[in-house]
Order: sequence, then C-alpha cells, then structure tokens
Amino acid sequence: MESHPDSSVFHTPPYLEALRRTYGYGPTVYTTSSPEEPLANGVVLCRVSSWLTGSRLVSVPFADHCQPLVRDANDLAAIMSAVQKTVEDGKLKYAQIRAMRPDVEAVAASGDQGRVFGFHTLDVTPPVDRLFSGLHKTCIQRPVRRAEREGIRHESGRSRRLLQEFYSLLIVTRRRHGLPPQPVSWFDNLVECLGDRLTIHLASCGSQPIAGILTLRHRDVLVYKYGASDERFHRLGAMPFLLWQAILDAKARGLSVLDLGRTDADNAGLATFKERLGATRSTLVYVRLARTSRRVGREKPRVPGASRVFARLPDELLVAAGKLLYRHMG
Repeated sequence: MESHPDSSVFHTPPYLEALRRTYGYGPTVYTTSSPEEPLANGVVLCRVSSWLTGSRLVSVPFADHCQPLVRDANDLAAIMSAVQKTVEDGKLKYAQIRAMRPDVEAVAASGDQGRVFGFHTLDVTPPVDRLFSGLHKTCIQRPVRRAEREGIRHESGRSRRLLQEFYSLLIVTRRRHGLPPQPVSWFDNLVECLGDRLTIHLASCGSQPIAGILTLRHRDVLVYKYGASDERFHRLGAMPFLLWQAILDAKARGLSVLDLGRTDADNAGLATFKERLGATRSTLVYVRLARTSRRVGREKPRVPGASRVFARLPDELLVAAGKLLYRHMG
C-alpha cells in the first residue's frame, strides 16, 4: 500500500513494526481485496487493549493522520462497515480513523466526529530564496539569522549520541508542558526500523544542546514529528533555525512537501507559528465508530492537576510515568 498516492510514513511496515516492538500493537488491514489478489485498498488499524483507557481500534497510534487508502466511496463504505462489525462483535469502546480529509466522515454514517484539528503543510518546491522570503520577517527570518550570527551549530543524523541528546531535551520540554516523555524505546525502535527515513536535527550553543527536531521521510514528503528545546536558550532562535534546516534538507533530497503535523483547535499560537513558516492550513477529522448501544462522546479532558504533578517529578519518575502510560494512550 506504500505505492498508493495517499499513503504516508504512518502506513509503512517500518513505522508499524516500531509500534509493535514498543507497545505491542499488532496491525490489521481491512480491505475489499480477496486473499488471492494484491491489495487494491485498505485501512490499517491497531488494537489498543487497555484496562486504563479501554480497548479500541486506532488508525494508527501516535500518528497525526492515517488516511484510508481507497479508490472510491463504495470501497470506504464497505471497509467502514467491516470495522463497525469488529467493534460490535468485540465489544470494543470504538474504532478511530485519523483522516486527512473530511469526506471520510460523510461515508461513515454511523460514526461520530470525534475531534477536528488543523493540519499544516509547506510546499518546498520553490527556490530557496523564495522559501526564505516567505518566512515571517520578524518571527522566523530574524531568529534564523540570529542563530547563524551566534554560531549555533547544526548537526543531523541518527547516531546514538544525537538520539540521547535529543531525548534529554524532550524530557525538559515535556516537563514544561506538564506531560511525561514518550519511552526512549519508542525512539530507539523508530531509528532501528526506519533507518535513513529518520533524521534528528540538533542545535548546540558551544557544547550545549539547546534544541532538536526529529523528522520522518516517505516518498516526496518530510514529516516533522517531534521537537524539543531548552527554554533558557529560546532567545537564540534555535527552533526556527532547525526548521529552516529541515526545509533545506527537504530541498536537498528533492522532496516536495514538509508536513508540519496537526494542531489542536484551541492552540492558536502553534497554528500561527506554522503559518509564519509559510505553511498552508487544512483539516484533519478523527472519525469514531462506536458500538450502537454505546455512543461515545468527546474525549475526556486530562485529569485535573496531573500536569502539575508531572512538572514536579524527578526525571527518573517522569520517564517511568511515560513508559507506563503511553501504551494505554495510542
């Protein structure tokens, strides 16, 4: 299915294998193709079995989007019906389809619209000078130039050292947001499974790592997946600098699109930052198919006070919390 025009890195066997190794989620493909013929369409789902958050199907865990790979609305309707039957027969909480286009919701007549997100992409095919002129002058261009003047050092690759330094920054960032970090094994498995499709970009001030981003590549798309930074050095412009380096990397590889991922509807600041990079906004729709006897409302908010607890935990306990909790989140 990697050859389908709507496929993404989140459909690929390496990404799905990293999920299996880290969290035990086994993928299943729902298709109208018979066993004797090649796959002509499909929806990839993983089963998340959890005593904490309930058992459900997700397409796919820890991905911003995973568009159903179908030829037409009839194929999609047939697949959605099969997924609905699995939810009913298995007494699952729901199935969630993380679609890139709202038309999926119209086909899923029995589905509930779970959440709507902003989704930003940047066309990186124009010449470099035009891409740079498209950056917001004050908020992006000036920080990039400042980072260059300050001698901020840029490294890229996927070595063990780069991963360790990125993960240390991730712990700091997730604490700042009142959240535990993803388990380090997730990043180990992404690096091992995706190989040269994954790149870590690290910015350092002298010998001090101050910001990092992790990107994934599929066909002509570069996906910005994770970012982390030390807020003590934000004035040096390292994050805009690294995103500009990712744009240059995409250009050097002959790619066409930088996928900047989803943005919560209430996170206007992040949406504005992405648009100041020159990105265009569209919509992600997460459709949920629940048991007909048990409709599911919107996701419950976080446990009150949890962010304050996470913000105060020692690093060892914060990392342990992430290792315990993420397999229940999907």
